Amino acid sequence: MDKRSLLFILLVAGTLLITQYFFRPKKEATPPPPKAEEVQTTKTVEPKKQTYRPDEKFYVLENEHQMLVFSNYGGAIAEINLPLKSKSHPDSIIHPVNFDKILEEKYPAVDHFPYHSYTNYKGEKITKTAIGGYYPLLRRPISSKQPVPVEFYSMNIVSEKSNIGTKKYSLGRFDKNSIEFTLQDSGRTITKVYTLSDKVPYFFDVKVNVSGNKDDLWLNTGICELELSSNRAIPAMKYRITSAKGKSSVENLKIPSDPVTKTETALRPDWICNSNGFLGIIMDPLTTIDPGYELSVIPGTDIPSRLSVIDPQYELYPAKKYPGYAMYMPLSSTKSENHFRIFAGPFQRTLLKDADKIFSDPATGYNPDYIASQSFHGFFSFISGPFAKFLMLLMNFFHMVTHSWGLAIILLTIALRVMLYPLNTWSLKSNERMQNVAPKIKLLQERYKKDPKRLQMETMKLYKQEGVNPLSGCFPILIQLPFLIGLFDLLKSSFDLRGVSFIPGWINDLTAPDVLFSWSDPIFFLGTEFHFLPILIGIIMYVQQKMTMKLPKDKSQLTDQQKQQKMMTTIMPLLLTFVFYKMPSGLNIYFLTSTVLGIVQQWLIKRKTTQPKLKRIK
Repeated sequence: MDKRSLLFILLVAGTLLITQYFFRPKKEATPPPPKAEEVQTTKTVEPKKQTYRPDEKFYVLENEHQMLVFSNYGGAIAEINLPLKSKSHPDSIIHPVNFDKILEEKYPAVDHFPYHSYTNYKGEKITKTAIGGYYPLLRRPISSKQPVPVEFYSMNIVSEKSNIGTKKYSLGRFDKNSIEFTLQDSGRTITKVYTLSDKVPYFFDVKVNVSGNKDDLWLNTGICELELSSNRAIPAMKYRITSAKGKSSVENLKIPSDPVTKTETALRPDWICNSNGFLGIIMDPLTTIDPGYELSVIPGTDIPSRLSVIDPQYELYPAKKYPGYAMYMPLSSTKSENHFRIFAGPFQRTLLKDADKIFSDPATGYNPDYIASQSFHGFFSFISGPFAKFLMLLMNFFHMVTHSWGLAIILLTIALRVMLYPLNTWSLKSNERMQNVAPKIKLLQERYKKDPKRLQMETMKLYKQEGVNPLSGCFPILIQLPFLIGLFDLLKSSFDLRGVSFIPGWINDLTAPDVLFSWSDPIFFLGTEFHFLPILIGIIMYVQQKMTMKLPKDKSQLTDQQKQQKMMTTIMPLLLTFVFYKMPSGLNIYFLTSTVLGIVQQWLIKRKTTQPKLKRIK
């Protein structure tokens, strides 16, 4: 492999490193500029005073897909707990991940579902709650002395002009599939009715009726629990908007780094989406409401993630590092009735497509387009998005054949290698010719060592005579780069692979690093887990580098380029091991398989190729 190809691989590795450690959501697409007076400036979020509420009561609506825990404070949802796939919930599509197992085994005090005792629709008081078995979609208390502020309960109504978000509601109708709350305060009456959907899993309806003062009322999505991918949080706040010409698009919001609330009153979103990457909440108004939306960033110390309780002495997941995010939609300031359809669950492609089909109306052309909430985001989304969708189609096909996502990734890699076989063959042969030319380049360097310009001219002349292109090795890498980044983005957002095991006991989650074994005390860079796939990648890459290079036994005969290649033989495997160490295991499987297939292809080419004779330098 020539010097330029190696440098290009370094660039690729650096790019992957950037996407891993400096991943950020895509910059918000800017719609037509609104009037200046219609947009409020951002405001700093003040820390919320958290106090224990002894008179707080909880009520549960539950079906096979959701456990909704309501509070009399705000008449809002304190918890949204989703059953994990298990013997008791065999039809669940949410697989437990490593964090679920750790919390259930080592920290059961924060893993009760519901968190508090509650009353069911039969009027029974339930004091014993289950340990484990559910995924908490919303951030919950990590201590009974530090409850989540009521203002951030899901489906709570808040206002900048009053403290309505902290008021207690009275319980009304309560049956198996619905619950009603009522608030009478300062000449204003608010009635909320929640109804579980009988059409599509993970959906429910919220009807809010307001009589009296309707000004400045906002409905809150709540704060989604933390999800990590490659040891980084991957929140995504989005909204869908339809232009006057009828063209719709989903825009990814730029998330502020500081605790602030951003208010936009000039837009009228079709729906808003608050996501932690793999799961989240979509709030879809079915009646006409006021335009606008809000995005709040809340300090993680105010509402900590459940992960912050894991080995706190080592600060593996410090609360301050992981803020929470809440989104809001305004209620109507002119009409009493407000009807919202809420999705609270996993962003599985099949599930969302089915929802779009069921809720669409062919007569009017209405389509909620919930599947668009899966839009890709990041620095390279303009490149990776189309490739990620193409890769997902191939992976779905191979999964249908094998019923294994791990095997699907391997077959996907083979398919891409077959498609790129001619290009890779051309590149490998070009590298062979480059190495065959190396002795003559050495002679030129000795002859024109005092004349760099002449050396450059004669070198290019030699390349032309021998039919060698020094940049040819870069093109296959350049073509494969979008696929690599596309798969990286796919593993960050494809719920189908979350928590899915390939080799039980080793590769337990294709969207997380593999874990061969673990320990308690964190070690620099390694953390508390040993990932073996990146080590294998480094070893295989070293073997490939050795196979690629042709070096003379006499070290004095090495050209400058060959010396650099020899050095890179050691550096590249170490660098790639470092870059891929905390990457998702699915991506490591792809890269490892691709490298092994590259070695096989290289071996086959060497068997068929005879070394050409070089032309003599005149």
